[in-house]
Amino acid sequence: MSGIPRRALGRSGLQVAPIALGGNVFGWTVDQPTGFRILDAFVDAGFNLVDTADTYSIWIDGHQGGESESLIGEWLHRGGRRDEVVLATKVGMDMGSRGKGLSSEHIRSSIEGSLARLQTDHVDLYQAHIDDKTVPLDESLGTFADLIHQGKVRAIGASNFEPDRLEEALAVSQDRGFPRYETLQPNYNLLDRRPFESTLASVCRAHGLGVIAYRGLASGFLTGKYRSATDAKKSPRGNRAVKNLDERGLRILESLDSVAARLDARPASVALAWLLARPVVTAPIASVTSVEQLRELLAAASLTLDAAALTELDRASAA
Repeated sequence: MSGIPRRALGRSGLQVAPIALGGNVFGWTVDQPTGFRILDAFVDAGFNLVDTADTYSIWIDGHQGGESESLIGEWLHRGGRRDEVVLATKVGMDMGSRGKGLSSEHIRSSIEGSLARLQTDHVDLYQAHIDDKTVPLDESLGTFADLIHQGKVRAIGASNFEPDRLEEALAVSQDRGFPRYETLQPNYNLLDRRPFESTLASVCRAHGLGVIAYRGLASGFLTGKYRSATDAKKSPRGNRAVKNLDERGLRILESLDSVAARLDARPASVALAWLLARPVVTAPIASVTSVEQLRELLAAASLTLDAAALTELDRASAA
């Protein structure tokens, strides 16, 4: 799968292959040896966007946050592949005793922690993980501007922002001459369509933002491995997935099965290919726990859905 075409991340100048590797499972359900194999296979296949966050995986007992960044950093240190990767991480979620939010102080301390764990001198894409309405936008954006000027960050992005706040942030950047958010990372997939499509998509389209959709497979639901309540035990994310087994959820799975059978593909590949066919999406994020799963998902980059397949999936997933 060499020669994977690149897509622009907004106006950042960064070019990425059309599927991002989610780092939320690294140091959680994926140990270091497995993570190294996944990362090597991902880059070997011609892909380059690796997404993580400082908070991954603080939700596990005994974890402090930063476990994912530390695993990726050790891989970068041992493999010497930093130049082959567009490295994206995030700031702003609750880090316990290390604070939260988008104040200048917290952003500055957080980037130092992320750089140390990632064992690199810069992050390609630094994302506000969640909006912080307690801090003036010009404070946060001004701090990000300083980090870009210092060479610690190449571009910035937003995640989990409401459309009016995203518009306001873009206006502040323009008025103050700050670098703007070049990307948005929203929850978007065949199952979760309305929040993004109803408001945020038009903002991204109007301003030329790159869209890095997270939960591209709806926490594994769109792989098709969760078909009944008993399937919740199949993975730590199982409870989140099986609650989607209502009439609409089952209709979407049936449609994915149908299209996958006709195109000799897997449902997960079809679900990601549907996202890639959305004009506003740059790269959906997919997390895997094995190299075998990775290959299945990367196949989406070379899977073209015809008009009939897109229509069937659109109808099945309509709210």
